[in-house]
Amino acid sequence: MRGGAVGGRAVRICGVLLLTLLVLTAATASGAPRGGPAGATGGRGPLTVVTGRDLTGYLHEVLADWNRARPAERVELVELPEAADEVHAQLRDSLRSGSARYDVLNIDVAWTAEFAGNGWIAPVDRTGVPDSALLPSVLDTVTYRGRRYAVPYVTNAALLYYRKDVLDREGLEPPRTWDELARQASTLSRKYRMHGYAGQLLPYEGLTVNVTEAIQSAGGSLTGPDGEVTVDTPAALAGLRFLTEGLRAGWIPEAALGYKEESSRQAFQAGELLFLRNWPYVHTLSSAPGSPVAGKVGVVPLPGRHGTGQGVLGGSNLAVNARSPHPRSAADLLAYLLSEDVQRRVLTEGALPPVRASLYTDPALVRRYPYLPVLARSVASSRVRMKSARYEQVSLAIAAVTHGALTGRVAPEDALRRLDREVRDILLK
Repeated sequence: MRGGAVGGRAVRICGVLLLTLLVLTAATASGAPRGGPAGATGGRGPLTVVTGRDLTGYLHEVLADWNRARPAERVELVELPEAADEVHAQLRDSLRSGSARYDVLNIDVAWTAEFAGNGWIAPVDRTGVPDSALLPSVLDTVTYRGRRYAVPYVTNAALLYYRKDVLDREGLEPPRTWDELARQASTLSRKYRMHGYAGQLLPYEGLTVNVTEAIQSAGGSLTGPDGEVTVDTPAALAGLRFLTEGLRAGWIPEAALGYKEESSRQAFQAGELLFLRNWPYVHTLSSAPGSPVAGKVGVVPLPGRHGTGQGVLGGSNLAVNARSPHPRSAADLLAYLLSEDVQRRVLTEGALPPVRASLYTDPALVRRYPYLPVLARSVASSRVRMKSARYEQVSLAIAAVTHGALTGRVAPEDALRRLDREVRDILLK
């Protein structure tokens, strides 16, 4: 009897151990949060931050300072490829699988709604940084359906770069409207044997942004205030025609149909372009010692149909993986990365536009980065991209359909009618 009881207890113990092992194995295979639930760790512990490639290396140093101060919440930085499309694909696949590999995600502002809508990132209820300390327009990039799912980290708005030496020689002010831009780009490019104007017109997210900016700068939009599709309108047609007619007239070179950010920047910096639409990082590179156009570059807000244009907000937000086992540490890290000291380093070491409003009027910084006041105005007048969990599909449709119009395969009005139908189909799925 006694031996049978011992044997039975041993069998039961072995059964419990086996069941426990099976549960743990299943949890690991399903991507359950490492380190157990947040309650088991008080929500604190080491973190992994994922980002696109850090081209300047500044983020390594910023996080090294955090690690020295908080060794129990040490941060590992994972860098994905430079191309935004690749970063998006890798993050989407990881989050869709339920992985907790990454705690904090540095994501493009256009992805915030998608990630929130799919339940991949957690609402952000505290940052320790008052809204009044941030540029007002960037706050719109972190909300989805009335709730915040991220904090702004880096902002961006396109600028118009121009050859100041050429315009000064001609006694001309930089263009404020499309008509002025077209006239100067046409006449001066021939006289100085340069191309007139270029943006990023290869069919990818850059083209979507360029087309959206043109439509907005003509008074149009892709969607209305209640989410209704507003693609097929006279204003949107005027915006698309600004680009198609520029290509047909030749003041936008055919080469622009293959430009992305870097290829267009290189063309401008090599002295091949009179005007360039691009992001703020171009100013630092084109004005650096050794640049063929150093000391010859000016910058103004984007021109529009009847005055200053309306850009598209770029930049990145910081979000917390909904499955992170250490959300309290993650929240503290977000507050640290929004601190004035780190935000200053974002600009001075990372060459990226910060989201702290005070830095745009800091006299020492304005002397060092004279484009800051122009950038502040451009950020204030820019609009956030469409907030939809299906934004990526919409962006692909915009780029594909409008590229057909730019290359002359499709009339602009036909392209917009088709795009209107495709956007409706995507959003109503």
